[in-house]
Amino acid sequence: MITVEHQSGRVSLTVFGEFTLEDFTEFEEFLLAKNLFEARPDLLVDLREMAGFTVDMAVEEIKFSRLHGGDFRRIAVVTDSQWVAWSAWLETLFADADLRVFTERDEARGWLAEAS
Repeated sequence: MITVEHQSGRVSLTVFGEFTLEDFTEFEEFLLAKNLFEARPDLLVDLREMAGFTVDMAVEEIKFSRLHGGDFRRIAVVTDSQWVAWSAWLETLFADADLRVFTERDEARGWLAEAS
C-alpha cells in the first residue's frame, strides 16, 4: 500500500508493506494525471515501512527511471535499510536529479526545502 501527496512543488510517496506493481502504477498515474513533470518537482520517497517489493514492480521502476530520470529536480529517499540505500545509489545511473538517502524524514524534508 502507498500514499502519494503533492504540495508546493514536492511529491511525497510513502510505502507500507510490500511495494507491488499495482502500487507503482498508481504512483505513475498520479504523476501523469497531475501533469507534474512540467515543473520538475522534488520527490520524497519514504521506504522505512516497506517490507519488500515484487520483481515486476522493480522492472517497472527501472523502465520509469529510464523514461523520467530527468523529470525530478531532487530526490530524497528515507530508509533504514542499507540494501535500499545501495539500490538508491544505483538509481543515480538513470536519474538526472540530485539524489540523497536519509534515515530521518525531517532531514530529507529539510534538504528538499533548502534548495527551494
